[in-house]
Amino acid sequence: MPTFEHDGITLHYERTGDGPPLLLIAGMMSDNASWAPLIPLLEPHFDVIRPDNRTTGRTTPWDAPASVGHFADDCAALLDHLDVGPAHVMGHSLGGMIGMRLASTAPDCVNTLTLAASAPLRLERNVVLFKTLLAIRQSDNAPDVWLHALFPWLFSPALYEMDGAVAQAAMLSLAYPHSQSAQAMGHQIAALDGYAPNAVSDLRCPTQALLAADDLLMPAELARETLGDLPVHLVEAAGHSIHWDAPDAVAAHLMRFTAQHEETHR
Repeated sequence: MPTFEHDGITLHYERTGDGPPLLLIAGMMSDNASWAPLIPLLEPHFDVIRPDNRTTGRTTPWDAPASVGHFADDCAALLDHLDVGPAHVMGHSLGGMIGMRLASTAPDCVNTLTLAASAPLRLERNVVLFKTLLAIRQSDNAPDVWLHALFPWLFSPALYEMDGAVAQAAMLSLAYPHSQSAQAMGHQIAALDGYAPNAVSDLRCPTQALLAADDLLMPAELARETLGDLPVHLVEAAGHSIHWDAPDAVAAHLMRFTAQHEETHR
C-alpha cells in the first residue's frame, strides 16, 4: 500500500503500468478506485499514478485542510516525490479543476492536461445538490437512498435500461471498504464550495476537454463557453461518469492526444 507523507497527511496512491507517467485525479466523492474501467486500457501504455485526494479513500486524516489548492499541491508533491514529472494529467470533474490548478501553479509538473467532464466552471446548483445529498445520507433513510438520488446525475440513461445495473452499482458502492464517510463528504463539499475557477489562459500546457453528451452536472454547452479555443471532444451516450459510460472512447482520446504531445512539451 504505497503512501507518501506530506504537509501533515499520509497520501495513499496506486501506481501500475509501464510507459510515460500519467496522473489520474479523481472527482467528487471518489478515490483511485473510480478509475477502474480505464486501468486495463491504460496500463500497457502509461505509468499510471492515481492518488486518493484528501477526504477520500485511504488518505489520512480525513479532516486535514482541504481546498482545490491543497489537492493540487498534493499532486505536485507526489510527482516530485516519485521523480517522474512532467506527467500527462487527466482529471475527472473536480479532478479536472485540480488539474487546471496544478497546471497553472506547477507548470513543470504537467506535460499535457485532459479534462474529463470538467471545465473552469463552478455551478452553485451542483454545490446545493451535493449538500442536499449529504443531508439525505445523514437522515434516517436507508443507506442506499442517497446513492439512488445521486446516480441519475452521474450515469447516462442507458444504465437504467440494463436490468439490475443500478441496484448492483448501489450494492458495490456500499460494500466498498474505503468509501468516503459522510463527515469527509461534507469536508470535501466545503472545498468545492470555496472553489474559484482558473481561466483557460492560465494553462501553460497542451490541454483538451472531453465532454459527455448526457452530462447533467457539467452540461456540455455551458462547459464549452468556458473552454475558449481548447480542443473539445463530445462523447456520445455518456453521462457525467464519462469514463464509466464510455471508457474506450476516453482512453482513445487520451492516448491520441498524449502521443501528439509526448515530445513537444518536454
